[in-house]
Amino acid sequence: MIGLLLIYFIGRYFYHLAEDHQKSRWGFAILGVASYYVGTFVGGIIVAIIMELITPYSSDNIGDIGLSFMALPFGLLACWGLYSLLKRNWENKQRREEDIIQQIGEEESEQRP
Repeated sequence: MIGLLLIYFIGRYFYHLAEDHQKSRWGFAILGVASYYVGTFVGGIIVAIIMELITPYSSDNIGDIGLSFMALPFGLLACWGLYSLLKRNWENKQRREEDIIQQIGEEESEQRP
């Protein structure tokens, strides 16, 4: 149940971000959820490898729920990183477009006598 709520809120934030920047809303909502799953998958592998190398017992002794909770921060970090990257790039692009429009307006006003 908590996983469904987490997926809902991740998708919602990516959906609204894409909506604010006139991008594909559902595509980026799905991308956000996919980034969470990729992050938890990679995090689970990293945690399992570290546990095999450091601890004296096998990672097979840990249940799926325990490993999921250990990999959860990796998924959230992947989501946050992708969200921040998209937001920064889209805002910079929007600022550059506004600057270009402003420069065009200034050039036209300079050409008028």
